[in-house]
Amino acid sequence: MLYTEILKDPAVFSKLYKKGKKTAGTGISAFYLSNKRPFNRFGITAGKKVGGAVERNRAKRIIRAAYRKNELLLPLGYDIVFVARAEILEKKSTQLDGFFSRLSASMKKSV
Repeated sequence: MLYTEILKDPAVFSKLYKKGKKTAGTGISAFYLSNKRPFNRFGITAGKKVGGAVERNRAKRIIRAAYRKNELLLPLGYDIVFVARAEILEKKSTQLDGFFSRLSASMKKSV
């Protein structure tokens, strides 16, 4: 990933859930907030409602692959948390392109 670091700090996840803006699609939601840095940071969560460990890891792989493909669409300087839903297991990473274009448009509008 060219312009991205991985989010691991639970405090940042909580901040995004409380203060971030939300965009949702089928099987995936995203919370985002400006971080005033020259790069993006992103994290992925998949709760037990998605399924067992195998299904949760597959959901994270799908989101990671879609992010990697669409990274250049997103504006820089944001913290983003993707939340997987159970419906994502029926999708492929290429089917999330529409969600990423909507996410990009809503992030650019919020600037």
